[in-house]
Amino acid sequence: MSAVGFCGEWFLFTCDTKLVAVNTKQDREPFVFDCSAAEKRPKNTKEDTSSDAGASEETGSDKVLAFAVSPSGKLVALTDDNKRLVLFRCEPSWQCVSVRWVVRRCTALLFSQTEDELLAGDKSGDVYSFSVTEPQSKGELKMGHLSMLLAVTVSPDNKFLITADRDEKIRVSHLRSPYNIQSFCLGHQQFVSCLLVPAGHPHWLLSGSGDGTLKLWEFESGRKLQSCDLSELEETPPPDADKQKKPTVCRISSSPDAQHVAVLCDRVSTLQFFSLKKDSEQKIVPHSRLPLPHCSTDMTFDPEGRLWVLMDSRETPLQIYTRTQDCWESAAESAELHRATAALQPHRETLHAAMKSSSRYENLYKVTFDNVTAYQQKKQQRLKEQQLKRTAAQNTNGNKKKKKREKETTEAVTQSS
Repeated sequence: MSAVGFCGEWFLFTCDTKLVAVNTKQDREPFVFDCSAAEKRPKNTKEDTSSDAGASEETGSDKVLAFAVSPSGKLVALTDDNKRLVLFRCEPSWQCVSVRWVVRRCTALLFSQTEDELLAGDKSGDVYSFSVTEPQSKGELKMGHLSMLLAVTVSPDNKFLITADRDEKIRVSHLRSPYNIQSFCLGHQQFVSCLLVPAGHPHWLLSGSGDGTLKLWEFESGRKLQSCDLSELEETPPPDADKQKKPTVCRISSSPDAQHVAVLCDRVSTLQFFSLKKDSEQKIVPHSRLPLPHCSTDMTFDPEGRLWVLMDSRETPLQIYTRTQDCWESAAESAELHRATAALQPHRETLHAAMKSSSRYENLYKVTFDNVTAYQQKKQQRLKEQQLKRTAAQNTNGNKKKKKREKETTEAVTQSS
């Protein structure tokens, strides 16, 4: 997974087994953490005999699966395919605080608003809480879904824990007592891939899905305020063969001034921008599109409101866009971009190879089997074969009776002669 983010002045990106941090304001040495060279898991520990015993024998690839930045921008955490959970402090300088181990491979990672705990959602649907103030302590099971968790977020007041899974469900639980469910946000037709409580709207929730829609919720009540089909916003209609294929929303990001919401879809070379109108009947208002020179794998806003986009390109893997009047323009000559691109240079081939790999959403779509149609077709074929056999049997019996009558007639004529 290749992803980008900001931690104060530090621009972060993940590339295969590495987390790289580049200071965008000062000429400081980039920080690089390589999971393949990190502390190995001790053998024959209690975790190895836990409920994940079958998976504990597997050897991971050390690839970074997810990372998170604390609200203050002072802490960063990552988790990898070998089930490490690594906590960093980035001020005044980068320091690895602890290396812990999760029970199962994680799919989502998030700091609480108070930064006292780190929440990790895993492939089995569980959420574990890891203490930040006691960085060596083990994780505590917080809650669980019945299917794989794909996204986790926390309300700005740190009251609610919001989780989304592969079975189209969004659950809103009380953070301190997750068994107490506040509401469900139901309406997606495919897996829910990302969540965001947008800046300036602490009671709203944006969700993206494999069904190609962006939905807006009042999450405490579970009420859906609006749904937007992203395929209907495309300037060029898709060909007939692709009309049934919906774009998967893979990232929703909100600008710090709460003026723009950017939406990125998997394997699509266009960004869609929205405005949120609290007092309008139409809450989600699409206002512009940004065509990209290449497909993007991730994007994020920096503290100044500029949009950083990571793209599938060897020559220009990173671009910065700034809002000028009514459009987004590339800031190709900015010093920050040159620093970040220089830090990307040693990892360019690995980054390009990771982007060329298959989509991480391909195996999440539910496959439906129409057994009734197949049964009806086989039934009709069976009835047709039975009818043909009966017809053939009737014809055979008819021929036998005809021959018998002809024989009897011949014998009668012979006797009479």
